[in-house]
Amino acid sequence: MTIVIREARLSDAPSLSKICLCTGNAGESAEGLHKYGELPGLVYALPYVNLPTTFGFVLENKEAEEVVGYILGSTDTRTFEQVAEDRWWPPLREKYPVQSPAYLEGKAEDQRYIRLLQKMHTAPDACIEFSPAHLHIDILADFQRQGWGRKLMDRAIQYLKEQGLNAVWLGLDTRNENARRFYSRLGFRDIPSAPNGNMGLHFS
Repeated sequence: MTIVIREARLSDAPSLSKICLCTGNAGESAEGLHKYGELPGLVYALPYVNLPTTFGFVLENKEAEEVVGYILGSTDTRTFEQVAEDRWWPPLREKYPVQSPAYLEGKAEDQRYIRLLQKMHTAPDACIEFSPAHLHIDILADFQRQGWGRKLMDRAIQYLKEQGLNAVWLGLDTRNENARRFYSRLGFRDIPSAPNGNMGLHFS
């Protein structure tokens, strides 16, 4: 099996959405929690191959021609949030309004995501003070614990250094202790004054 790291591209969107769903329950699959499985990816993955200030790298299984993991982020979180508010969220709010059939017929997690679309959260000020850049990383279960997470993170940090940055932060589901241990091993630490679940890393 040959696994390569390459830049993410728009054509990866279906794979990114699938990975987001399959890791969306504190690192476990969220497939059983959704009737509308596209919702997690629409929030946490697809904006990063559609909007400016973003970057991304994927793990590709060359033999299967399958993307099996990603690291996605923005070098300027506040600008990313504003552009998303102007261009990304409005069409989704129209497609998934509260009290729509998708909402009323959806499962509890579908309803939670639809409510989130109507009032999207923004990054805590303490995180922005730590770094303007943030990222997300998700890898399918069959490809975890093989060193790929560290390699993806190294590639993203290399990119961020090239952009003149010296730190990055991320948010994690506080139930996901495996993720917390992974980030801690890489040097991430809780960000002072930020809500629980926000961790940052300085790099030289």
